[in-house]
Amino acid sequence: MPAPLDIDQLRTFAAIVDAGSFTRAAESVHKTQSAVSMQMRRLEERIGKPLFVKDGRSNRLTEDGEKLLVYARRMLRLNEETLAAFDENRLEGLIRIGTPDDYADRYLPEIIARFAKSNPNVELYIVCESSNDLGEKMARGELDIALVTHNPRLRQSEVVRTEPLYWVTSASHTAHETTPLPLAVGRRNCQWRQLACAALDSVDREYQILFTSWSSTVVASAVLAGLAVSLLPEAALRPGMRILSPADGFPPLAPAQIGIMRRPGVPASLMNAITQHISASLDNITPMPIAAKEEVDPGYQPLRSARLRPGHMMPGW
Repeated sequence: MPAPLDIDQLRTFAAIVDAGSFTRAAESVHKTQSAVSMQMRRLEERIGKPLFVKDGRSNRLTEDGEKLLVYARRMLRLNEETLAAFDENRLEGLIRIGTPDDYADRYLPEIIARFAKSNPNVELYIVCESSNDLGEKMARGELDIALVTHNPRLRQSEVVRTEPLYWVTSASHTAHETTPLPLAVGRRNCQWRQLACAALDSVDREYQILFTSWSSTVVASAVLAGLAVSLLPEAALRPGMRILSPADGFPPLAPAQIGIMRRPGVPASLMNAITQHISASLDNITPMPIAAKEEVDPGYQPLRSARLRPGHMMPGW
């Protein structure tokens, strides 16, 4: 039988991808750079394919490297889950998590799956409310940890993910060409609603708020039905949506930042475990595949890129 793959080599391989360089990966796995390089040479010999290729002064994954990364992450997760299943000191208890429903829709499945498999004796109590309400619950000690829209003027949180914020419309309708512009947004104290109104005011674009809801499902439904325009972070884009650009009359938006809030007093082992799972899950989130809208951008050719471009659509429903 072929010799099995080395878990430690796979862990170092994943660390290089996550850190972006051999040097930073060496620090994260507590090895010398020469040891990291040696591990990768041995892993390439074991796979029989080159995993990295020089790109200027940096290294990037080859196609075989990208293929191995998918399997490596699965094997590392399974390894962690297996060890946790036989750990007599495994975590127990209750942890209360808060998140807006648009974050819950996109991020929670991965977070819950990873954490529950590694910590089957920990009960997760999950609350979905607005960032403002979650901040108040954290202040009252009603939650242990919360994912919120980072806003240092209102609450203290540690930024754990930054991604583009886009104007979106239906790929099959023309609500974005209507005057006044119909909007679907959150309630009055929603940070993104305030951002949208300020941005449109800055370019003297007339608008009318037609749909107000904390529910991302309601807002997305209004957009997909061609009834309104909204703004969403990259990871929340859905099939059938099209990104609007300055060429469509929409000003660029500052990136969306997701922050994490922690309640003091939670056992460090429990807090560290859930925080690490949240960070790892957010790192693994990638945008859904997109398609070009030929009538909007006839010369566009799809790029191998994790970022979307104005004028692009999610594949239609």
